[in-house]
Amino acid sequence: MSRATGAVILIVDDEPAILRAVRTNLARHGFQVAVAETAEEALASYTQRRPDLLLLDLGLPDLDGMEVIRRIRAEAATPIIVLSVRGAERDKVKALDLGADDYLTKPFGVDELLARIRVALRHVAGARSEGTLFRTGDLEVDLARRRVVVRGWQVHLTPTEYELLKTFIAHPDQVLTDRMLLRQTWGDQYTTEAHYLHVYVARLRKKLEADPQQPRYLITEPGVGYRLLIADD
Repeated sequence: MSRATGAVILIVDDEPAILRAVRTNLARHGFQVAVAETAEEALASYTQRRPDLLLLDLGLPDLDGMEVIRRIRAEAATPIIVLSVRGAERDKVKALDLGADDYLTKPFGVDELLARIRVALRHVAGARSEGTLFRTGDLEVDLARRRVVVRGWQVHLTPTEYELLKTFIAHPDQVLTDRMLLRQTWGDQYTTEAHYLHVYVARLRKKLEADPQQPRYLITEPGVGYRLLIADD
């Protein structure tokens, strides 16, 4: 399928009214849209169409949407934006921890949804024009190829994890406040969403650090934010 007319977005929701409204609005903005009403339909459609982004409801009739996130993240880094009536912070943190890139609580405005989609797609495309090779200790990041290597092994990062790491790389050995990291990685509308940042820093540490409890690279600056420490080789 040609993607010249816009990114392909898979909407997964068992509410027909939501599907119709979101599909219509996305199509008006030039996106190609596929829909699914169950988790099994979603997984089959994902395998067949390989969309650029998923909009995923958690309350599906056959499997919980959290399981859909888990299965897709086991094989791909496709951006996933959760759309759910579950507004509790624990649900947001769980979805983000499993690999979702964003979380929007229903009801939501079309303009906000479109903004979140643009941010997620920009994260995917952001590294393509970069040409710098960054090294510190046993961490190597090829920004041109979006390739991360730790201790000689390539590490798989989701688009948002990579965008956060790229923000750290742009300011090595500098203290970055939570607000700055949230603004640079997610946008101005996220500057109060500290749990997003904490979840993603923890995920990066699990993937990059030999001991996430005693990090060598991503250092917490208590009460301020974080620093990408340049290791002494």
